[in-house]
Amino acid sequence: MTAQILDGKATAAAIKAELTERVAVLAARGVTPGLGTVLVGEDPGSKWYVAGKHKDCAEVGINSIRIDLPDTATQQEVLAAVRRLNEDPSCTGYIVQLPLPAHIDTDVVLEAIDPAKDADGLHPMNLGRLVANVYRPMTSPLPCTPKGCVELLLRHGIDLEGKVVLVVGRGVTIGRTVGLLLTRKSINATVVLAHTGTVDLAAELCRADVVIAAAGQPHMIKAADLKPGAIVLDVGVSRVDDGHGEAVVTGDVEPAAHEVASWISPNPGGVGPMTRAMLLANVVEAAERS
Repeated sequence: MTAQILDGKATAAAIKAELTERVAVLAARGVTPGLGTVLVGEDPGSKWYVAGKHKDCAEVGINSIRIDLPDTATQQEVLAAVRRLNEDPSCTGYIVQLPLPAHIDTDVVLEAIDPAKDADGLHPMNLGRLVANVYRPMTSPLPCTPKGCVELLLRHGIDLEGKVVLVVGRGVTIGRTVGLLLTRKSINATVVLAHTGTVDLAAELCRADVVIAAAGQPHMIKAADLKPGAIVLDVGVSRVDDGHGEAVVTGDVEPAAHEVASWISPNPGGVGPMTRAMLLANVVEAAERS
C-alpha cells in the first residue's frame, strides 16, 4: 500500500479561488473584507508568517491593515493597537501574532480582541460557543488549524462519521480544539486525545481510523504502530538538521507511514496551507455576517 496524498496546497488554492468570488460579491455590495495583523518585535519567523498572510490577502482581494510595534512596546501600547483594530470598520478580522515578548501578558491581549473580529478563532468566547453548540450551524469564527484539518479531509471525499480519531498533542491551537469540531453532530466522529500522560500510545494508534499528529516531536508516530489503511494528518512542525548543518522542516510522522496509511498529508504542504486559507475564510465570513 502507498498512501494517497492529502494535498493541502492544491486544496487551499481551490478555496482561495472560491473566496475571490465571494469577495467580488461583497465588493458589489460596497463591502471589502479587511485583515489586520499586530506584530510585536523582529522575530524572523513571525515576520515571515505575517508577510505570508498579507500576500494571501492580496491574492483574493482582501484589504491588509498592518500594525508593527518594536519589541520594547509596553502592554498598554499593544492593547492600544488591539483597540484600534476593534474600532476600525475597515477591519473585519485580525490576529495578534504569537509569541509576544515575555514582558507582555498574552492572555490579557488576546482576551481584549473583539470576538467578532477574532480571525484565529481562539478567543475564549468563540471557543465557548464552539463547546456549547453541538447541533446548530456555527455563526462565530472557528479555530483555523482544526477547521483546515476537517476541510482537507472532507474535500478529499473522506467521511468521518463513526470513525475513531486519535489526536496526539493537547495544544490549544489544534490538539484541544480539533475534537470540538470532530464531535459536532455534522461530523460525528469519536475522538481520543493522547498526550504525555498517555500510558500506551502505540495501543491507541493501532485502534485509530484517523490520526492527527500535533505534538511537535519529529517522527514520533511510527509506521509499525499505525492501523493498516489509517488516515494520517501530519500537523506538528519541527526543525531538524538535514545532516549537512541545515535546518529543515519535518513533521511528527515518520516517512515509512506512507507504506501503511491509506491517506496522508505531507509536511510541509499539507495542513499548513489549509490553516492560512481558513484564516482568510474567517475574515470573509465575518464580512458576510456584518
